[in-house]
Amino acid sequence: MIGAGLASLLMTTALHAQEDTIKVGILHSLSGTMAISETTLKDAMLMLIEEQNAKGGLLGKKLEPVVVDPASDWPLFAEKARELIDQDKVAAVFGCWTSVSRKSVLPVFKELDSILFYPVQYEGEESERNVFYTGAAPNQQAIPAVDYLMNEEGVERWVLAGTDYVYPRTTNKILEAYLQSKGVKPEDIMINYTPFGHSDWQTIVSDIKGFGSAGKKTAVVSTINGDANVPFYKELANQGIKAEDIPVVAFSVGEEELAGLDTGPLVGHLAAWNYFESVDTPENAAFIDAWHKFTKNDKRVTNDPMEAHYIGFNMWVKAVEKAGTTDSDAVIAALPGIEVPNLTGGTSTMLPNHHITKPVLVGEIQDDGQFDVVWETDDLVPGDAWTDFLPESAMLESDWVTLNCGNYNTETKTCGATN
Repeated sequence: MIGAGLASLLMTTALHAQEDTIKVGILHSLSGTMAISETTLKDAMLMLIEEQNAKGGLLGKKLEPVVVDPASDWPLFAEKARELIDQDKVAAVFGCWTSVSRKSVLPVFKELDSILFYPVQYEGEESERNVFYTGAAPNQQAIPAVDYLMNEEGVERWVLAGTDYVYPRTTNKILEAYLQSKGVKPEDIMINYTPFGHSDWQTIVSDIKGFGSAGKKTAVVSTINGDANVPFYKELANQGIKAEDIPVVAFSVGEEELAGLDTGPLVGHLAAWNYFESVDTPENAAFIDAWHKFTKNDKRVTNDPMEAHYIGFNMWVKAVEKAGTTDSDAVIAALPGIEVPNLTGGTSTMLPNHHITKPVLVGEIQDDGQFDVVWETDDLVPGDAWTDFLPESAMLESDWVTLNCGNYNTETKTCGATN
């Protein structure tokens, strides 16, 4: 009987301990082809949770991180998401990088009515009630980057090079339509896709070099993801392609990816993001200092998706405080209109379409692996869920506050996706 009583006491104590914490799910690849990019986002979330706990937690409770590894395996993302929500009872999940991983988990978050904060630039053409998109939509990265190259660099020929999955294909479909709307001829656009982890770039880079030798200023717009970037940039250097000849503007290469490269040959190539570690603001300096102290490593860099998690996490905290509960429906309703500081010196707002306002920056790679900001938008740009440059989505609008709809057709006055 004593044994049974002790077991009952321990079970009750464990249940009370669970009730005294709010669990937060972290769904990032810690192995496989995307680990190069995603591992640091897991670490950033652990830091943010630790900082919030030092401030007293949330609703009088400590936050408890629950970390899983979906291992760059897209179906496994859905399994791990279900595990976090169903078994671990997390209040919200921060995670995914690739769009294919996000698409994999969407049905799970809808079915179980949980919340995903997605921190990476993506192709747009989506707005889900259970997802909050804190990375850039195409109008907050891809379109401004092309405008910069066209207007400031005089680029006339375009190589759209991407990894073969939904984000690069949809982004390049938008960019192809946008470029043609600006008068670029189809023969001045070259499109190429390679698998995840692609390593043999010799032929493709040779083709890019040939395409750029037609007497017109040429640039590469890169949606290459993960560890395939390392041999891609090495092959550019091997074939003598310099930034002044054919500049590359990347949408998925930041400080973390450059940390594994010899950056000497890459100096002058570009990336478009909404944040760079080199941004000189008090908020960013404090964030970098906290990061170095948390990791106990002054060489660990910061990057754009980390800032997106910083913004998303702080928005979630404010929304939970506003709602007075972690209940998904209440927090989803509380999030639109929430404002928090970003790290570039402004304030980001969660919009009714579940996207946020962000500045757009173009940075030039320096030999120390950092970026020198060469161009930025005058104002914050509101994220647009549906592009104006594809006929099938130009008439769509997302508004989860007034319309309770992610793809409201302004012509037919009907909604195609409500929960």
